Amino acid sequence: MSSKILVVEDEKAIADILEYNLRNAGYETEAVYDGGEVMGSFRVFAPDLVLLDIMLPGRNGLDLCEDIRKDSNVPVLMLTSRDSEEDIVRGLDVGADDYVTKPFSPKELLARVRAQLRRASGGGVVRDVEEGIMDYGRLCIDTNRYQVRVNGEDAGLTRREYQLLLYLAEREGRVVTRKQLLADVWGYSYFGDVRTVDVTVRRLREKIEVDPSDPDLIITRRGVGYLFTGDSGG
Repeated sequence: MSSKILVVEDEKAIADILEYNLRNAGYETEAVYDGGEVMGSFRVFAPDLVLLDIMLPGRNGLDLCEDIRKDSNVPVLMLTSRDSEEDIVRGLDVGADDYVTKPFSPKELLARVRAQLRRASGGGVVRDVEEGIMDYGRLCIDTNRYQVRVNGEDAGLTRREYQLLLYLAEREGRVVTRKQLLADVWGYSYFGDVRTVDVTVRRLREKIEVDPSDPDLIITRRGVGYLFTGDSGG
């Protein structure tokens, strides 16, 4: 059975191109051009993935992504012509799984769609982890509940932040490159912006580190990547 993709794009010409490429790749699609109609279509169509433009009439994509996350963990791929770090932060912060800037090639977009669907179906690292508790003092990763607690309180991580932290924790004491994180956590072997990794690490540090500007859990190895130390200060 083919995966269903909801295309949310106010420019019909772009939406038509997206649908054409997705259908040629074997996906079932539905297009919505107005932000005010998205949630109704989302509930009826029940997509496996949402391609969501940020600038929309009716309601903007960031607000819509936030609403989707209240009810569903379906992968959301944000589409926009803007590529500032602030926009990337906002998109990831409301629960988007990734951020693609226009213009992009059909090959790149399809690669990202496949990666997100593969991870959502259980092909990713996180879903292969044995159930249990990973205790680092003030930081606790509860893989039974897919939850992270800091000093006993829920850290409020997004799904991607949780996946990233668990991946790093499983490789405690080893430096992991940004490209490796893109490939294994985001699922991108050839495409992807390493800024997405840096932004997500920064947001994660804000939620789990005592001092995000001087982290003790996730250490930067400049020019290479990141290292999880497991040292939470007890």
